[in-house]
Amino acid sequence: MNYPTLNFPSIQLRARRSVGGRTEVYDKVRAKWLVLTPEEWVRQHVVDFMLTQCGFLPQQIVEEYPVGINGMSQRADIVALDCNARPYVVVECKEPGVKICDDVLRQVVRYNSILGCEYIVITNGITTYGYHREGNSYTPIDAFPHQRA
Repeated sequence: MNYPTLNFPSIQLRARRSVGGRTEVYDKVRAKWLVLTPEEWVRQHVVDFMLTQCGFLPQQIVEEYPVGINGMSQRADIVALDCNARPYVVVECKEPGVKICDDVLRQVVRYNSILGCEYIVITNGITTYGYHREGNSYTPIDAFPHQRA
């Protein structure tokens, strides 16, 4: 399967074919093999960008972060922790063909009502939006959040 070029730097993925013939990639953060789906393609690019360009350490990146909402277990795609191991940035990844719309924004804002991150990001790898939270308000930002110095 061919995946589109994303608006993130190119990355080198370690890949293999599974017994069932599906392509798998090695996730450095989770230290395991995952089926390469269009959404995983985006997630791997975002994680690499956060590690190489934004100053986050591997131990500060949590993928599939559990979020309990109204008694239901859900998962945020990526949560970056600050230096005190508190949720700092929550990222929701969609596959490149999924339009980034208000429903996606509402989804990550719902997650953040539990997490309390300072920043939220939504991306399909082609289009990326970021917001800074101040109280219950979100202000658009121009750059991907970086780890605090």
